Amino acid sequence: MATAALLSSFGAAVAAAAPVQAPISRTPARGDEKLSVPSSMGPIEVQVQWAARGGSAALYVLDGLRAPADHSQWTTDTDALRQFAGDDVTLVFPVGGRSSFYTDWYRPSSTNRQATTYKWETFLTQELPAFLQRYGVSRTNNAIVGASMGGNAALMLAGHHRDQFTFAGSFSGFVHPTFPLWNEAMRAAMWDEGNFNVDDMWGPAADPAWHRNDATVQAELLRGLPMYVSTGNGLPGPLDLPYGVGNTVNAMSLEAMTMTATQMFRDRIAELGIAARIDIVNGTHTWPYWQQALATARPMILAALGVH
Repeated sequence: MATAALLSSFGAAVAAAAPVQAPISRTPARGDEKLSVPSSMGPIEVQVQWAARGGSAALYVLDGLRAPADHSQWTTDTDALRQFAGDDVTLVFPVGGRSSFYTDWYRPSSTNRQATTYKWETFLTQELPAFLQRYGVSRTNNAIVGASMGGNAALMLAGHHRDQFTFAGSFSGFVHPTFPLWNEAMRAAMWDEGNFNVDDMWGPAADPAWHRNDATVQAELLRGLPMYVSTGNGLPGPLDLPYGVGNTVNAMSLEAMTMTATQMFRDRIAELGIAARIDIVNGTHTWPYWQQALATARPMILAALGVH
């Protein structure tokens, strides 16, 4: 049932801006923009909401598996922009990357004629920070959160790049992908969302890349990092009503899987003596619950960034 669910749902102003050629001492105060950022994958659109008072801290916000090509779902399916509108932190929403898991792939997907190799870790930790630095955004005082596909990615990007990220959050994230046969669930989901081949991402299940990108396996990298990990328990509520019965059933099954993964992550960090806030609440695998999770995380994010 869970695999069947994965097959169906895993998941501002836009004035163009050219990068400035000299550093700016402070970020533009307030306002939203859509930037075109050079990368090894070609130009990547990034939506930003500038810090309210020109501060340098930033929050990177990652989409789910079905990330659209023209906008971040966080900006249309949640009130994330409003939540942080008065805060002195720049929100950074990378656009695109469906079925990418925001990681560096071995090669282009061999099953859908993908033209370029996904290199999302490189983009998010090298190319994008360098670009944003020209606007006064810090390269070392950033937080990162993600939903669904973006949840495990947020933890792993922060774990492998502690010099960049001071906080990480996972909302309904698939945080233990090396658990036996779960790679096949990911295979099914990625095939459904664009005919992507998981073997071209991290190779076969025994490949070291799977272990490198598993937050539960790599928990030691997260020691001392402020974290918020949340998931629903699969029980639907009023927030599910607009999505209909079929989508709700799928969202229930998906959230049951992310809850299991979160419980394993919780047990692992408890064994290691690593601190994190972990919430398992009523809810399913849908955007209203991730909006709530972001609101819960907001005070933690601002504290970790030193933003008042």
